[in-house]
Amino acid sequence: MELLKDLQQRYRQRYPASAALYDEAVAQTPGGVHGNLRHYPPFPLSFKRAEGARMIDVDGYTYTDYFLSYGSLILGHGHPSVREAVEKVWQIQGTSSFGTPHPMESEMVKVLREFYPSFESVRLTNSGLEATLLAVRLALAYTGRTHLAKFQGHYHGSHDQVLLNIHIDPRSREPIPVADSFGLPDYVKEHTVVLPFGDWESCEPLLERHKNHMGAVILEPMMGGYVPAPTGLVQNLRRWTQENNIPLIFDEVKTGFRVSLGGAQEYYGVKPDLTTLGKVVGGGFPIGVVGGKQEILSLCSPLRSQQPLFHSGTYNGNPMSLAAGLATMRQLSQPGYFDTIVENTRKLREGIEQLSEHYRAGWTTLGVGTIFNLVESGEPPLSKASGDGRLRRLQLDYLLMERGVFSKPMNRFSLSGVHEAQDIENTLKAFEQAFAALAYVKP
Repeated sequence: MELLKDLQQRYRQRYPASAALYDEAVAQTPGGVHGNLRHYPPFPLSFKRAEGARMIDVDGYTYTDYFLSYGSLILGHGHPSVREAVEKVWQIQGTSSFGTPHPMESEMVKVLREFYPSFESVRLTNSGLEATLLAVRLALAYTGRTHLAKFQGHYHGSHDQVLLNIHIDPRSREPIPVADSFGLPDYVKEHTVVLPFGDWESCEPLLERHKNHMGAVILEPMMGGYVPAPTGLVQNLRRWTQENNIPLIFDEVKTGFRVSLGGAQEYYGVKPDLTTLGKVVGGGFPIGVVGGKQEILSLCSPLRSQQPLFHSGTYNGNPMSLAAGLATMRQLSQPGYFDTIVENTRKLREGIEQLSEHYRAGWTTLGVGTIFNLVESGEPPLSKASGDGRLRRLQLDYLLMERGVFSKPMNRFSLSGVHEAQDIENTLKAFEQAFAALAYVKP
């Protein structure tokens, strides 16, 4: 604990401009941030510029960026193809938002359906949160039932129906619904079935017990984007939901175009009924996607003879987001491009693990494709860092920032197409220096 205090004191002294901006923000914004996940102690860094795989903070320090706006920027910051595509929107369309249909919407839907065969129909939204909200609403309306099943440890945005049991207790085989925010109505807890992640034998009895009033099951097929569900769990869940005519929702906001170009559903060889996407699909601009079975999505069609399920949004399908997203997907489709990102991710992970073993640091990596995180060696892969592990991870993250590596404390690492061999080498040097500074072994 003393080491952490020392590192935080060095952090305060090193980043006076970020500290001043944070103090100013706290006076006029709750907690000084416009999203709770952006905060970390003693204050978050503020950045003034980014390019490629680099970010520069307001104190002038440069970082190799593995945060990439929560993994959204798989081409890196300001990729030329994305910039060109967005500039063309101004030149050709002349506006950032029509609020009406336009040709690029159909183009985006066609491209998405090529990558995701489960997409018979698609609706565009403005964020992953909006996408999961719509997907759950559609599924419950389709079944006419009231209960949603979700897995503990899985995050699907901050709307009421899914803001429960985000933190995982690997010892619990029958989790009790727990709200992760006050202000949620009791209805949410009373109509949510929380499932243990990773163990079908524990899940099945809970599903069977509640199947008569269960309207949908939602999960991150890879928790947090980097913890893969056991293949047997995914396959059994798909079988069970099909047998009981209960829609299965894959939340692929983090994993879409990251674990593979076809997402986690391509990795597992499983077609969900509904899928939510975000992040990478917008190329750095706000976007969300709900894709899946036409008979479910048609419920929100204004052409229905009965009252439609309502869904709308001023900026849905805006040309800026679609142009940036289409440019990103065209680049990812270039032969070998995505494979190179995967290979660089593998090299970085192997290098970190070798250094950790040498310095007896106690860390390994976990993930698939272009995304991973550090987890404690020997710990169950489904448990998230807590207690001593969280303390050690924070210490490591502060030391990495001092050495020019940024992923936001406690956050996963995402790679891009502009991370090069020299970036990997420099990052591994930073890890080596950090492990040595923590004195896991004597020199």
